[in-house]
Amino acid sequence: MSTPPTSPKRRPPIAVALVAVALVAAATLWILVGPERQTATEPVASSPPAQPGRPALSVALTAPQLADWPQVIAAYGNVAAWQEAVIGAELSGYRMTEVLVNVGDVVEKGQLLALIASDTVEAELAQSRAAVEEAQARLAEARADADRARRIEERGALSAQQINQLLTAEQTAIARVSAAQAKLEADELRLSQTRVLAPDDGVISARTATVGSLAQNGEELFRLIRGGRLEWRAEVTATELSRVKAGMKASLHPPGDAPQPPVEGQVRMVAPTLDPLTRNAIVYVDLPADGPLRAGMFVRGEMQVGAAPALTLPQGAVVLRDGFAYVYLVDTDNRVRELKVEVGRRLGDRIEIALGVTPEMRLVASGAAFLTDGDLVKVVEAPPPAEGLAASR
Repeated sequence: MSTPPTSPKRRPPIAVALVAVALVAAATLWILVGPERQTATEPVASSPPAQPGRPALSVALTAPQLADWPQVIAAYGNVAAWQEAVIGAELSGYRMTEVLVNVGDVVEKGQLLALIASDTVEAELAQSRAAVEEAQARLAEARADADRARRIEERGALSAQQINQLLTAEQTAIARVSAAQAKLEADELRLSQTRVLAPDDGVISARTATVGSLAQNGEELFRLIRGGRLEWRAEVTATELSRVKAGMKASLHPPGDAPQPPVEGQVRMVAPTLDPLTRNAIVYVDLPADGPLRAGMFVRGEMQVGAAPALTLPQGAVVLRDGFAYVYLVDTDNRVRELKVEVGRRLGDRIEIALGVTPEMRLVASGAAFLTDGDLVKVVEAPPPAEGLAASR
């Protein structure tokens, strides 16, 4: 009797589920890891070479120039009259009848400035003249009597006492003539003092005289800047004083909103002492009489004390940022490099570079304010127009 064939066993449902989960996880892992492994193992194609950038600005180049620049001492001080004469009345109790000048008038030595009432003085002068004539007449009479007494003295016609009286009368008459003449000269002087005259050439800087006012002896009527000469009284420190000598040149900058050309002067003298409070000394600088400066101005100036070599650049090549000065060096690849420098003196449109550059450097001449470190520039022969600088950025 034959045995019937057995049917195959059926897999449990749990095992089938586990196999399905394993297959899904393997597929997911391949999706996530497979591309990364392929990227890591496969060679990467080389990137194309970088193209040169667009120039940030068109610039002209300059190089530091070596020149002998004057060394100066900067100072401040007041402009004052070289000498100011005070013109006053020499008579007392007489009224002013006429004032002929005003502030700012240029006068000459001996020019009439004002008149004081002279009627009373003229009357007294006439009396003095009459007194002189009377004294001279009495002198003539006394001299004749004295001569007669001398002639008859040897004859004994007159006593010694009478002769002495006649001789004494002659001496008295002579003294009276002298006194009368002195009074006449005093009255003539008083008459001349009714005319107030300029003691020197100059400019009237002040006037207090008014018509009708009563003049007093010694009272100020006018102030006169002698010769119209002005001076600058510059204050310098004790350390700078030894470098200042008479005859040195000085340049003053007139105050004002609009720039003006400097006023040239010359050091006349240096004060022998220092102010005990400020420890500064005064340097007196002569100024031209026809310049724009006026007495009482407070101005800034420089005194030239020598010369020294200096490396200079146009002021447009120097950029001030955050309190520091910078210039831009152009490398061989036309890229700029920012250099920090120390600046010194300024003369015209150029500035001294005390530290940070050498004469062989190629530097941006203008427009440096529009550049940053590493910018690519285009070098041209002449600087571009000012209005195109910002647009080229």
